[in-house]
Amino acid sequence: HAPVHEATAQLAAPSEARDICDDYARLGFTLGRHPLTLLREHLAAMRFVTAREVANSADRQLVRAAGIVTCRQRPGTAKGTMFVTLEDETGLTNIIVRPELLERQRREVVSARLLGVYGQISRQGKVVHLQAGRVVDLSELLGALDARSRDFH
Repeated sequence: HAPVHEATAQLAAPSEARDICDDYARLGFTLGRHPLTLLREHLAAMRFVTAREVANSADRQLVRAAGIVTCRQRPGTAKGTMFVTLEDETGLTNIIVRPELLERQRREVVSARLLGVYGQISRQGKVVHLQAGRVVDLSELLGALDARSRDFH
């Protein structure tokens, strides 16, 4: 028998974005860099700040924040207010969505995976919330990322 020489298959290494998407699909999170790290330059160009910048903002300051929706809560005691938690590469931002905004922009608030929030800081000591004045669904920026929120109504 003559030796058979087969070429070694050359598979391209998956991209970091593909790895992150695969991690989210399998695990619901990634051990690699946060997906918004890859989008930060684009989000910054749209004037969205990080969760860390929100946390360091002054009371009543107007800011734009964006993050992956990790949780939506609408407790019965909150008189129709919804609380949304956004996550980015620097941490979490707590969003307050008043009933009138929820009524006006329900689709965006309830279905967005990546949510942009235009609002005003509400600070009481170290506790910081962003009162939403307007929201935008930025989910298309996530592409194939399967980020699912945990919603409690």
